[in-house]
Amino acid sequence: MELYFLGTGAGMPSKERNVTSVMLNLLAERNAYWMFDCGEGTQHQILRAPVKISKLEKLFVTHLHGDHLYGLPGLLSSRSYQGGDTPFNIYGPEGIREFIDMSLRISESHLTYEITVHELKRGSSGLLFEDEQFEVTYAPLVHRIESYGYRIVEKPQQGRLDVERLKALGLTSGPLFGRIKRGEDVTFPDGTVLNAQQFIGPSYASRVVTVLGDTQPCPNAIELARDAEVLVHEATFAENRKELAVRYDHSTAKDAARTAAAAGAKALILTHISSRYQGPAAEQLVSEAQEFHELTYLAHDHFRYEVPGRKRE
Repeated sequence: MELYFLGTGAGMPSKERNVTSVMLNLLAERNAYWMFDCGEGTQHQILRAPVKISKLEKLFVTHLHGDHLYGLPGLLSSRSYQGGDTPFNIYGPEGIREFIDMSLRISESHLTYEITVHELKRGSSGLLFEDEQFEVTYAPLVHRIESYGYRIVEKPQQGRLDVERLKALGLTSGPLFGRIKRGEDVTFPDGTVLNAQQFIGPSYASRVVTVLGDTQPCPNAIELARDAEVLVHEATFAENRKELAVRYDHSTAKDAARTAAAAGAKALILTHISSRYQGPAAEQLVSEAQEFHELTYLAHDHFRYEVPGRKRE
């Protein structure tokens, strides 16, 4: 599981940063990518990234400001041209379906795959997606327009049953295997006891990745990031521009760090950086954040972060 940042700027592209888009690499887990936001120029960033659009499974849009959305029509068309033929799910605020339908209709774009759009009812929160591997929940944040954060939970992995060893002992599949899988020791008629734990591989704890849209500090941001392995949080301004952050419903680097610390998030990645922080000036944001959360990274375009591996339970 890896985060790959295609764009890390705020508002509009700069010479150093394209606008927002983050990819969650789940090739090892489900042979797919999940994308969060798709700002203008995201296609160009993908050309210089180890990412295949054809394997893009889901897109989560945090809000409908252009720097998070304007790259979507081109991405949808290119996915057809690059072999994408599997269903594609898009999640986002009310209005995302209208934007997609209008863009495809006016441009007369014809896709080779099925799109399913899931609109989030204004102000709602809760479970968004779940299967045997992952669970995604969402909640509203505080921004000038409806903005959401997403919490991605990789479910715990139960230890695998060593079927071959059991068969070598002369046992066959059936209710007995089920009992051993549940961790129940088995006593045979001759008094022999089979210790179930000797035939079950290691179990692994869950992992949590949180990606937030633009927001002021708020309780939902903390809850979404609770005990996360990594929190991706906007840091549009330094602390000396706090009045601008408040005026435009954004966060400073210190705001992001306070949220990460309050949530108990292990790592914090700052993104959505204003173009006023070019080159070394951007390091000011990291220094300010580290006053409250030591393990802080400043994302840049094509920055990669490998989410720490699962821990054995």
